[in-house]
Order: sequence, then C-alpha cells, then structure tokens
Amino acid sequence: MKITVIGCGYVGLVTAAGLAETGHWVTGVDRDPVKINKLRRQEVPFYEKDLEPLLRRHAKTGRLAFTTSLALGVTNAQIIFIAVGTPPLSDGSVDLSQIEAVAAEIGPQLHRYTVIVNKSTVPVGTTRRLKTIIGEHTRHPVPFDVVSNPEFLREGNAVSDFMNPDRIVIGTNSPRARKVMAELYRPFLKKRVPLLLTNPETAELIKYASNAFLATKISFINELAELCEAVGADLPMVARGMGLDHRIGPEFLAAGPGYGGSCFPKDTKALIHLARTHGKQVSIVEATDAVNTQIQQKMLAKITRTLGPPAGKTIAVLGLAFKANTDDLRASPALPIIEGLLRAGAQIRVHDPKALDNGKKVFGNRITYCTDEYTAAQDASAVVIVTEWEQYRALDLDLLKAKMAQAIIIDLRNLLTPERVRAHGFLYEGIGRGSTQEMGEAHGKISALQ
Repeated sequence: MKITVIGCGYVGLVTAAGLAETGHWVTGVDRDPVKINKLRRQEVPFYEKDLEPLLRRHAKTGRLAFTTSLALGVTNAQIIFIAVGTPPLSDGSVDLSQIEAVAAEIGPQLHRYTVIVNKSTVPVGTTRRLKTIIGEHTRHPVPFDVVSNPEFLREGNAVSDFMNPDRIVIGTNSPRARKVMAELYRPFLKKRVPLLLTNPETAELIKYASNAFLATKISFINELAELCEAVGADLPMVARGMGLDHRIGPEFLAAGPGYGGSCFPKDTKALIHLARTHGKQVSIVEATDAVNTQIQQKMLAKITRTLGPPAGKTIAVLGLAFKANTDDLRASPALPIIEGLLRAGAQIRVHDPKALDNGKKVFGNRITYCTDEYTAAQDASAVVIVTEWEQYRALDLDLLKAKMAQAIIIDLRNLLTPERVRAHGFLYEGIGRGSTQEMGEAHGKISALQ
C-alpha cells in the first residue's frame, strides 16, 4: 500500500520505518527542511535505538522517502497518518493547532477514497473534529474516513514496540475504514496481535487511560519510597515482592526522580482537564500528577541532606535524558534538579551518553559537559545518578573515588548495590533503601534459596 506519514518526530518516523519494514511504500512529510535533508542523507535527527539501520535499509530500497511537500506526499496515498505534536497548554489542555492545520491542508489534496489515521495523542472528540475540518476543505465531494489509531511506543524501545505490539487499537465507525486498516496491519494480525475495533472516542480514551495508569504506578512507588525510608524497609525488595504478583507485574515499579518525557506529564494533565470539562473528577490521576510535581524538590532535599549545603561545591550529575536509551530532555527530572542545584550555588559537571547536545540547548555554558563519567566526577563532592543508563551500573568505583573530592554517591535510580558501594568507602544514598546490613543478609538468604 502507498502510505504517507505527516510528522517525522519520534512517533512519525518510527511508524514510517516500521510500515516500510512490513512491505509498504511510505513517504514521510515534515515541514522542517533541515530534518528532511538529514533523513534524505539517511541520518536520524534524534537518538532512538535500532531506528537508523531500519531507515537506511528502506531508504536504499526506495520503500521509504521524505519530502517537505504535504501536497506531494498526500496526492497518491491510500492511507495518511498524522503524527504531529500536540503540546500541553498552561491549563493542562492540549494545543491542537498543528493537527488541525494539517487536517485543513489535507482536505484540498483528496481526490479519491482515503483513510486518514490519527497517531497523535489527542483529547476525546478530536477524530470527529478532524473529519469536519477535512470535509470543510475538500474542493469537491470525495469519500474519506478519519480513524483513531493510538500509538503505544516507549522511547528507547520504540522500534521493538512497533514491530511487536501488545495490541492494535482502531477507532472508527466505518466498515470500509476497518477493512483498510485490517489489511494494513495484516502482518501483525497473522502473528495473533490482539486487534481492538471500537469507536473513535473509546480509542482516544484508551491512550490517555493507559498512560495515566502507568504514571500512577510510578508515583505510587515513589511515594512508597518515603515510607520505606521512615520504617527501615527496602523499597527494591518491596517492589519485587509486589511485581511477582501477576495482577500487578514488575514494570513501572522502579523508584526514581519522577516520570518525564513527552507523554506521561502531558497526558495525565490532559486527562484531568478532560474530566473537568465534563464536570467529572479523576482524583487518583490528580494525585499521581501532584506526587510527580513534588518529587524533584524531594530529590533536591535528599541531595542537600546527604551532601550538606551545595554552595561552592562541584556536583557530578550522571544523566540528562528523561530515561535511558533516548536523547529526549522533554520534562526530564534532571532539568529541575540541576536548576535547583545551580540556584543553590553548586557547580555542575554532567555526563550523558546521548543527550549532551540537547543539554547544551537548555543550559548553555552554565554547566560543564563531560564525555565520560569519570571526567564528570573530577573534584566532585558528590555523584548524583539521575538517568538509568546501563553503563552507570558498571561504574569503576575505585577510579571514581580517586577522581572525587568527597566519596559520596546519591543514586536516584537505585542502580547500584549499597553494600558494594559502601565497601569501596563511599557514603551511599539511594531511594527507599533500608538498613544495608539487614538487606544484605536478606539478599544472601534469597540467593542461597535460589
């Protein structure tokens, strides 16, 4: 099938490359000429694991092409995906200006039956709104359908998530559009991926409800961390005990400095706003958002309690991205933590495997950017781990200690084993960790039983 994807950001580019991988002919459209020129050179304009090889493979075969011309991209397409930004507004609502502008541009280009698929995360009712806008801008009567097909891609694992989805959700009341979408996703359906056929409103709400629930798990475990510290319990073990219950599961139960990225902060606020506009209240989601808003200040307080007043001290921050395996700084917990330390008079040396260039756009010359962890730790009074990059689990503690002015590690992701760190002469502070000696004995007993 001939497919056009409008918007070549995280969702759009992964969708375009993934559909090319399944045998379709795909054109990616973006109004940013710098981005399109990079893509034509087979360069991904952001970091996403496994995406660049996929892009190069299908750009070479001709299955994947890119243009800045929406008219050129849309003219012969059987299916048009919309994957543009829907950023938050100050009141928690969603800015739909980009997606509505795209809908208005699509209308005049339609000449035959086309299915327009919305991949952007939008409030309930937007699919119907887009159909109205497109219809108002068509030059002559032409049949088309607008479908809600929400994405469930995790940054850092987006390619794998696209190729191996948990489910495919299609929201439309049109039998014709359902048939087209079923044909599009036939390779996945042959692998018995669950297909949910529903109306647009339900599909739109599934996306918000899913993200809000996952965010709630994160806020729950982060709030529980404080109780663990108060009573001497070990949060990682508590989370493990919870996660072994198949009704709960282990994912999203890792404590940390709060959730970030382009989805969870925006989508929880949007769901709260949506409920309020309909005279309803989602109290649990409101609490989830409130806990996450407070968590970075609590992390700053933890750093200050452990280190003492930051003024005049050098602090090494390991991690800028909101999560590992991405260079995305949107709503990253590292940003308010660094800003707070700067306001307190600290000097910041930072390392991140992929996000340093994006960090420079945010902080400029106010902090020092380092190409490895050990350079960042030079003369530091403390190392603060903010992002869960796998390489931080394997720190050479002897080398790290030799670089530092004070041997303090504040592990905001619980990546390291307290016993091991303290055995190397460090003061260690994690999240929700109980007595090191007691926990070490407990872990030893579990290992012996296994």
